[in-house]
Amino acid sequence: MKKNWIDFKALRARLDFAQVLKHYGVEVKSKGDQHHSFCPLPNHNGKRNSPSFSANLKRGIFQCFGCGAKGNILEFAALMEKADPHNGSALLAVASKLQKQFCPELGDGQGETKAPVAQKPEPPELKSELLVVVNEPLNFELKGLDAKHPYLLSRGFTPEIIEQFGLGFCSRGLLKDRVAIPLYDADGKLVGYAGRVVDDKAISEDNPRYRFPGARERDGKSFEFRKTLFLYNGFRIKAPVDDLIVVEGFTSVWWLAQNKLPSVVATMGADCSERHAELIVSLVKPDGRVWIAPDGDKAGLRHAQTLLMLISPHRFIRWVKLDEGKQPTDFSAAELKNSFTF
Repeated sequence: MKKNWIDFKALRARLDFAQVLKHYGVEVKSKGDQHHSFCPLPNHNGKRNSPSFSANLKRGIFQCFGCGAKGNILEFAALMEKADPHNGSALLAVASKLQKQFCPELGDGQGETKAPVAQKPEPPELKSELLVVVNEPLNFELKGLDAKHPYLLSRGFTPEIIEQFGLGFCSRGLLKDRVAIPLYDADGKLVGYAGRVVDDKAISEDNPRYRFPGARERDGKSFEFRKTLFLYNGFRIKAPVDDLIVVEGFTSVWWLAQNKLPSVVATMGADCSERHAELIVSLVKPDGRVWIAPDGDKAGLRHAQTLLMLISPHRFIRWVKLDEGKQPTDFSAAELKNSFTF
C-alpha cells in the first residue's frame, strides 16, 4: 500500500461521531441520531449563546446555522484542529490522528495499512441511479375518514375545525388507527398525510406519536417527503400579514385557529430549517411581527432559540413562553387573547 495514505471513506464509516465530539470537549446532547448544541468550532463567527450547531451522529455530518460551516466528520475535526479542511495535506494529518486513536485496526496512516484478518469481503456499494423527486403532489385523496372519532372530539375541536383541516380517523392502510392529517405545500397541493396515534399509551420507538410519508420507488424514480421544505397551514396565507404565529405541532394550529387566530403555521416538530425561516419571513410584512409559541419543554426551547437566531435579523420576533410541560392547546380563549396582543 502507499505510504502516508488513508482511505477517507472507510475511516468516516468507522468513526463514531459522538466519540469524536467528546474528544474535542463537546457534551453530546442527542435526540435519536441528531445532536444540537452551541457551535464548538474555534472559528465560529456567529452568536455563541444559541444552539445553532447540529450534527447527525449516524450519517457523520454537521452544520452550523450561525457561522455556516458544514461538512463531514473529518472536516469537523480539521476545523477543530484549526486546519483547512480543503487542504489535502492538512486533512490527511488530522485523519491520521483520528485513525490512530479511534481506528487503529485500519492502520496508523503513516505506513502500510494493516490487512484485515478473517473478514469476508464486503459487497460493492450499490449506488442508486434513481431520480429523486421531493414532495410530489399526490394523485389521490384518502376516502372514508371518520371525522367524528372520539379522539378529535375529546380534544375539544369543533366539527367546523375538523372539516376545515380535513381531519379524520383512518381504519386501514399505512395510517391505520391514526388520525389522518392532510399536508399541503406552499402552493396548496396535497403532498402527503401525517398520522397521529389516538392512544398515547401505544406510543413507542416503533410506533411514534406522528408518522410521516416514507420514501417510495415507482417508474424508476424515488419519491421522498421532506417536512422541512414547507410550513403546515402556510398555504392558507395568501399575502404577507401583520402578525404570524409559529408553533411546533398540528394540534396547536387547530386550537389557535378555532380561537380566532387564523394566521398560524407549524414547523411540524421542534426542528426548524433554514427553508422554514425563509418562508416565515416571506409571510410577514417588513414591519410585521412573528410570534413564536413553542411547547414548554427542552425541545421547545431549542425550537425558539433556532427561530430567534434565523428570523430576528429580518423581522421583529416575540417569544410567548409557556410554563414547563404546557402546550398552546392548554390555553383558554381568554389566555390566548392576553398572550397575543395584536
